[in-house]
Amino acid sequence: MSDAATQVPPQSPLWSPTRERIDRSQIQRYMNWLKTERGLAFDDYHALWNWSVRDIEAFWVSIWDYFQVRASKPYSRVLGHREMPGAQWFVGAELNFVEHVFGSNAGKSADSAAILYASEQVPMRALSWGELRVRTASVAAHLRSVGVKRGDRVVAYLPNTPEAIIALFAVASIGAIWSVCSPDMGVRAVLDRFKQIEPVALLTVTSFGFGGKTHDRREVLAEFAAQLPSLRHVVFLPGAGGAPEAPCALPSDVGHSIWSEVLRVPAELVIEDVPFAHPIWVVYSSGTTGLPKAIVHGHGGMLLENLKTVALHNDLSSEDVFQWYSSTSWIMWNINVACLLVGATIAIYDGNPNWPDATTIWRFAGAAKVSVFGAGAAYYAGCQKAGVRPCELGDFSRLRSMGSTGSPLSPESYDWIYKELGPDIWLSPMSGGTDFCGAFVAGSPTLPVYAGEMQCRVLGADVHAYDPAGKPLIGEVGELVCASPLPSMPLYLWNDKDGSRYHESYFDTYPGVWRHGDWMSITPRGGAIVYGRSDATINRHGVRMGSSEIYRAVEELPEVLDSLVIDMEYLGRESYMPLFVVLREGVMLDDALKQRIAQHIRSGVSPRFVPNEIHQVPEVPRTLSGKKLEVPVKKIFLGHAVEKSANPGAMANPDSLKWYVEFARRLPRTGEKGAAKA
Repeated sequence: MSDAATQVPPQSPLWSPTRERIDRSQIQRYMNWLKTERGLAFDDYHALWNWSVRDIEAFWVSIWDYFQVRASKPYSRVLGHREMPGAQWFVGAELNFVEHVFGSNAGKSADSAAILYASEQVPMRALSWGELRVRTASVAAHLRSVGVKRGDRVVAYLPNTPEAIIALFAVASIGAIWSVCSPDMGVRAVLDRFKQIEPVALLTVTSFGFGGKTHDRREVLAEFAAQLPSLRHVVFLPGAGGAPEAPCALPSDVGHSIWSEVLRVPAELVIEDVPFAHPIWVVYSSGTTGLPKAIVHGHGGMLLENLKTVALHNDLSSEDVFQWYSSTSWIMWNINVACLLVGATIAIYDGNPNWPDATTIWRFAGAAKVSVFGAGAAYYAGCQKAGVRPCELGDFSRLRSMGSTGSPLSPESYDWIYKELGPDIWLSPMSGGTDFCGAFVAGSPTLPVYAGEMQCRVLGADVHAYDPAGKPLIGEVGELVCASPLPSMPLYLWNDKDGSRYHESYFDTYPGVWRHGDWMSITPRGGAIVYGRSDATINRHGVRMGSSEIYRAVEELPEVLDSLVIDMEYLGRESYMPLFVVLREGVMLDDALKQRIAQHIRSGVSPRFVPNEIHQVPEVPRTLSGKKLEVPVKKIFLGHAVEKSANPGAMANPDSLKWYVEFARRLPRTGEKGAAKA
């Protein structure tokens, strides 16, 4: 490992909780409950974590009891089968995720806000808890009336609006299985996902707004309907800016209805209890290479994992207003929705966060008076580069906590957040994944915050950094693994009848242990540092490290807006590592700037990681959730066809690939490149 990758983070915390802050935290209340109800006392968070992974059955029963999970049938065993994959949790229990959503607001007025919403075209409005329940009931009754039943798949092509949340709850209340894609995703990307699960119904808009433009999707929808032979019914929702529903052409055997008409028919909300492991939704791997994995999660696993995450690790309660900028195609949308489980109000914005400029989301958050704010790490870096001053844009007097995920948050972004939002903010980045809809490492309001470091391993997650032999490491970079099962791990992958793809995806490297695909280290004080995807790791002269270290060094330069590094390893030959940079408008990549970039890497990371070449590019290819497409670009460089390397429909900027395809044509396939010139 490089010195930069293994160095001990600074010892001075950026933030430390006061005794009062600790005492009023949700996790301290949980610890007090454990002492009173279970006779379990812990000196600190890390002692609590050790118990939670040493006695996982007792821990998850405590989560069930502490949050008063309601089940129409009790469980007979907590953990019927422990081995991974295939662990069986709370055998015999029957419940429904949606029941807990509407039970969470007990004591709150039906008129109090459940959701605050705005878009590029629609000013902020509120949806009350009462309206959320009434509309969910009408949609669920309508779906039943057109033949949707337990186990059927219902898909959605919807933006981040209250209607999408209503639709999810309606589908799940029936015991049907939900799956959603954002309407900015292309035909191929969506069909690659939806065709796998054979949906019987589709809820969709025919247009959406983004970047100041209205995008018509009627032709796309017509193609969906034609290529989804299982489809029997389509519900059309209002389009961009609340435009009236405008049905598109459908096959003669596919019926349709109009959202506004559905809502006019009153109904009682009937929630069907299902087994703990009954599927609630299907989500997908990034889809940037090959056919996306269709990952199936269960009602019970999602309920327990999200109660733990949002209440204990995000410290949310019914008094909070929570906003995490996302789209429906990112797993953070599911976690955002899950905040309703604790009765919090969620604030959602639909649109381009940088239109008309980078202040948009902050203005919305200020108007919503959020108490907890979250976004992808790339968003904070962009705001820092753009000179955004959040506190000049709205009322942040209630803001007490901020989060980040999607990619590692740089120490510079930590500093920017504390400089701009104030020293009293509890900053708690987290890292987890779509695979289990949760976090492996995250925050605790009882612990100090150190720049570049996540505070802790989350409760119940037996997370370690493994060396190649499967030995846990402290203070060194290794593979992020989870050595014990979680209730939220996938039930299975759709159409993976023998479980082989599930096993190959997570358990091939360390038998019986979940390998997540990230490089990370556990610090001596119990925190965690994530360095990026392990399958995009840089290996120079036998020294490995995550690409985020290079990005941090390069993107410190004010001229550099974004960057991408690719390590081309060739058997028996020296590796070739080009660096691609996006520069500020009007800045050109000359020899002097190349030298400055190289020096920043040399001094900030290691001379080993100075690139062979540096190139200026228009854009860095990214997924819809903002992750850099290192592996697909690497495959293109190795000579793979672009259609087998990356799925443009699952990308935020698919046209960006053209530059890299052309660059690949000029690359020799032997790997015979000169040494670094900078």
